Amino acid sequence: MTELLQYVANGLVSGGIYAIVAVGFITIYNVSKVINLAQGEFLMLGGMVTVALIGMNVPYGLAALLAIIAVTVIGIIMQKYVIAYVKKASPISLIILTIGISTLIRGIASFIWGKDAFALAPITSNEPLSFGGVTIATQSVWILAAVLIILFFLWYLMEKTMLGKKINACSINPMAARLMGISPTKMSMLAFAISGATGAIAGIVIAPLSVTSYDIGVLLGIKGFSAAILGGLGNPLGAAVAAFLLGIVESLGAGYVSSGMKDAIAFLVLIGMLLVKPSGLFGERSVGKGGL
Repeated sequence: MTELLQYVANGLVSGGIYAIVAVGFITIYNVSKVINLAQGEFLMLGGMVTVALIGMNVPYGLAALLAIIAVTVIGIIMQKYVIAYVKKASPISLIILTIGISTLIRGIASFIWGKDAFALAPITSNEPLSFGGVTIATQSVWILAAVLIILFFLWYLMEKTMLGKKINACSINPMAARLMGISPTKMSMLAFAISGATGAIAGIVIAPLSVTSYDIGVLLGIKGFSAAILGGLGNPLGAAVAAFLLGIVESLGAGYVSSGMKDAIAFLVLIGMLLVKPSGLFGERSVGKGGL
């Protein structure tokens, strides 16, 4: 039983990482109907920029804050100078475009930092925490806390603020929103900014558990997108739950079958679930038609 609980705990930590990435996908999709496959690169940049700034003797907290701001600005630039110019393109064209941006960012990161992996010190003590025989790293608590804080922030923003109501209006009917004086383009820019910030936070909190490198965002981005699809694209809470399930399945597969097969097992379960329920476990949230 202790072994099972340990695998589940490990899976929850992995799922927390996927959840942050998945929420970034959904934040952009809900507003602009764009599936941003460069989301994983936001995560990579968060960790890499933090490591680089710390290497310049910038204090840890300030380095993390500057990294989040930098990636947020990159998200805004991506929307303003790329996505906004091709807003009438087909969804497939937009997906290919974001793949191209992802490859470009990865190439630039490889040129700047090389292909080496970099370590980031834990945010707090590296002493493991033990609960009933189950041991987790202290950094894992920061990952789970980051997921909860991000989900609460997005819920509060969307449900309790006027800005959130404007975002919802653009999601439901962009034309009506324009007639009411709301700029769908600005709301889309805000969505990219939030997505960039959450991706950077994910990159910062996961780097101390392993390492960060120019290509770390590829697989994490795929898994985050998979969680978004499994939970119901457009449903942030559903995506978070699906991400945790994906992480647990992956951990159990690594523990009881083979660590080399953990990704294959997780995606096999994902495919099986989507064959049974193509709309996702919780269904896509209805947010109207049309993009920006």
